[in-house]
Amino acid sequence: MCSDWPAALARARHAFLLERPADTLVHALKYEGWSELAPFMGRAMAAVTLPPLAPGTRRAVVPVPTTARRERRRGYNQALLLARAVAATLGAEVVEALARVREGATQVSLHPSQRRANVRSAFAVRDGMVSGLRGAHVLLVDDVLTTGATAGAAAVALAEAGVGEVTLLTYARAVPFLRGRL
Repeated sequence: MCSDWPAALARARHAFLLERPADTLVHALKYEGWSELAPFMGRAMAAVTLPPLAPGTRRAVVPVPTTARRERRRGYNQALLLARAVAATLGAEVVEALARVREGATQVSLHPSQRRANVRSAFAVRDGMVSGLRGAHVLLVDDVLTTGATAGAAAVALAEAGVGEVTLLTYARAVPFLRGRL
């Protein structure tokens, strides 16, 4: 799976595997309105070993944007809530640099190749954000890493804007052979 990722996505880190109780927390945050879980989950994410920064390199925490429809339904973007908690713990800045420029279908039941096609060119760097990100190390924050399709598409948009390096940071990592056990 990682071999399918674009070069723009340097690495991925996660706090937990997507199995109990992590899957229950993700589901509660994402689908049941339990936004108060985000600070707890974000602190766990911030405890993950991250690459050291080169001297003078700025770290920006960038949440993966959800679709406008999903944000309206939930009342929040769970990745933004997690990013705020990660940034507060690390003493970094949250930069809402990405915009979702194409909605796309839900990724839940799609094959990895369909996921990549579904999110290709779905993200763009917001106007006025390019200069502030040039050369920065970006922690791209999302709740779950499944195939890396979403993160890859977001990382490509960031790389095209001149970001120095992108590390994906998620609360949980879905592992295909565990899916039948959940």
